[in-house]
Amino acid sequence: MDFKNFIDGTWVATSETIANVNPSDVSDIIGHAAKADAAQMDRAIDAAHRAAPEWAASTPQQRFDVLDAVGTELLARKAELGRLLSREEGKTLPEGIGEVARAGQIFKFFAGETLRQTGDRLASVRPGVEIDVTRSPVGVVGLITPWNFPIAIPAWKIAPALCYGNSVVLKPAELVPGCAHALVEILSRAGLPSGVINLVMGRGSEIGPQLVESPKVDAISFTGSVSTGRGIAESCGRHLKKLQLEMGGKNPMVVLDDADLDTAVSACLNGAFFSTGQRCTASSRLIVTDGIHDRFVAALSEAMAAMKVGNALEDGIQMGPVVDERQLQQNLSYIDIAAQDGGKVSGGERLNRATEGFYMAPALVTETDNSMRINREEVFGPIASVIRVGGYDEALQVANDTAFGLSAGICTTSLKHASHFRQNARAGMVMVNLPTAGVDYHVPFGGTKGSSFGPREQGRYAAEFYTTVKTAYTLP
Repeated sequence: MDFKNFIDGTWVATSETIANVNPSDVSDIIGHAAKADAAQMDRAIDAAHRAAPEWAASTPQQRFDVLDAVGTELLARKAELGRLLSREEGKTLPEGIGEVARAGQIFKFFAGETLRQTGDRLASVRPGVEIDVTRSPVGVVGLITPWNFPIAIPAWKIAPALCYGNSVVLKPAELVPGCAHALVEILSRAGLPSGVINLVMGRGSEIGPQLVESPKVDAISFTGSVSTGRGIAESCGRHLKKLQLEMGGKNPMVVLDDADLDTAVSACLNGAFFSTGQRCTASSRLIVTDGIHDRFVAALSEAMAAMKVGNALEDGIQMGPVVDERQLQQNLSYIDIAAQDGGKVSGGERLNRATEGFYMAPALVTETDNSMRINREEVFGPIASVIRVGGYDEALQVANDTAFGLSAGICTTSLKHASHFRQNARAGMVMVNLPTAGVDYHVPFGGTKGSSFGPREQGRYAAEFYTTVKTAYTLP
């Protein structure tokens, strides 16, 4: 199958393409994706720029109808599109179907938000003057999305962008073109004017800077690596362009002596290893107090060893492959680094399955301290390290001792410790007796420190990025 770009209401092929490879079976080529050049990116930006005023002037009913229709179709096709997602990204089929359903729910939520946009009317300090505070669209929004959530993350950027009256240029990760193509194909039939939604696929290093630096693009929303995010921030700063960044995490999960052991093991197994650990919210640092440490490590190791790793489309699989060979080699190199630094590694070996793919066993690194590289740098794979601490105060200090601040969790039956951790964990999201990964679609998503920059994503807080505030004074 050919996955084409979508520019100004038309599907556009390219002379060069990029193969879309199934990480569960590298002999399975899902299709070939367009590889855009600078001219195509310029055309997409120009189309979005021309279309922005018309969509900004659209009625709430027009926007509702589009977003609701997209949400309805995504939910109706979740099994089909979930299979495509799992085939090209590698997460298990139940996870793939669940992600498509979440994308549909996001569009449904923002369909409702089109009808709930409000402003303020205030009394002026000057007699007879009326004040109205309203929100207006930003304009043209460039969206740069990663490969680990190939339909949910584009959905939670596109849906609010359209809800609040912006036009869009989407640049998805080149590893997962199928989901982006499928989503935009649905949008192309939903009643949008030409140019409001544009899809441009290709190498990020080749066309990404053009999108970020264009004077016709008013805002950039990016999810990806810290290094790329920093470069985008520098460019947007030079151009005084509105910016939203979601980057890495080195998320702590604290397990206290009084924790329910089964709850703690379940939360850590899910947070660290589900979705092959390829989540920015994954539990990568397990901070465990002395009294429960040995029992916890033994129980988690047993649960890890029982995990079924294999082809993402097979029944009963709990963990699929890593997304590609490059990511797999990065994961294996971090396991070597952890061992060289003094950590004790269990699991983490490359696995052979019936089909050739990028399989590895989940890995647990014990006997680590928070200064080791395995605890300082984001790995983005099914690897968790254990840090032994004396008690709650030390656990909180270690949890906060990181350059990141996306998600943090604690397993405890103590209301006192749970409450204190919720208030004092330096993270944008805090979980109590739940995995650090796994969030709702109707509430804010984002972090602190090196994990996030700019307004939050999702929920009503998305309006902070996708709109600008206007204050109008009137003397009748």
